[in-house]
Amino acid sequence: MLADLVYCTTRDDVRLDAAFYSPVKTSSLPFDAIGFIHGTGGNFYSSTLFDDLAAHFLECGCAVLRANTRGHDGISTAVTIRGVCRQGAAYEVLDDCRHDLAAWLAWLRERAGPRVALLGHSSGAVKSLYAVCHEPRLAPICLIALSPPRLSYGHFCLSDSGDAFRATYENAERLVSAGQATALMDVKVPLPFVITAAGFIEKYGPEERYNFMNFIRSIPCPALITFGGIEVANNMAFAGSPETLKTIAVRQPLHVATILGADHGYTGVRPALWTEIETWLSGGDAVR
Repeated sequence: MLADLVYCTTRDDVRLDAAFYSPVKTSSLPFDAIGFIHGTGGNFYSSTLFDDLAAHFLECGCAVLRANTRGHDGISTAVTIRGVCRQGAAYEVLDDCRHDLAAWLAWLRERAGPRVALLGHSSGAVKSLYAVCHEPRLAPICLIALSPPRLSYGHFCLSDSGDAFRATYENAERLVSAGQATALMDVKVPLPFVITAAGFIEKYGPEERYNFMNFIRSIPCPALITFGGIEVANNMAFAGSPETLKTIAVRQPLHVATILGADHGYTGVRPALWTEIETWLSGGDAVR
């Protein structure tokens, strides 16, 4: 697929890059363009899941934007009017995703028209849910959240990996108390990656600021949330989420689906994932 390499500048002056794919026919979906938001340590070009989904959306006549957030890759350099700064999954503050998604949705509306949707995978799904719930004026037509992890201190502490999680959290607290807030930690739970001590506390602390269960009730647009059957059975970040979500009353239509046999990347079962998305889109709930 041919793409235009594009960029935007956020309202706090961070430059972000993306790939934009134009369709060759009019959209048969309830929106004309969709923005893809990557997960922890990801970027706009490396996801094979996004490769497959982009092909399906383009076939439906829908433009696709595969966008970086400032949390792209493990460690990256952000360009701002004040100079360069460290970013990436190791240094990001998740709340800043509001600036990133606001910039990309505005860019997408200017390029493709007012009817835009949003799709996020993993922490990109959390960012998408968080941004639209905390800034309803972002107003996508609908939102597709693939495998959002439950960033819940309490849930993690009670899980089978609770001891390892608490030990990691206590280590982060010790580093911050010792004046080493920016020290990098090679953590294993809730997922293997590198993050600053302060970042671990901010992201996974007991305030549970980014636990989507705490704000999903205020979601301002129709949403589809999917999980993989394998990750729900084997990963503390997803265990129990489908059942819990189905008990929560929300402002807008919310559909929750578990794709049997799916891991976090929906390996080998992506046709089933697309069928779930396509069925939901054709059922009317995705139209505001």
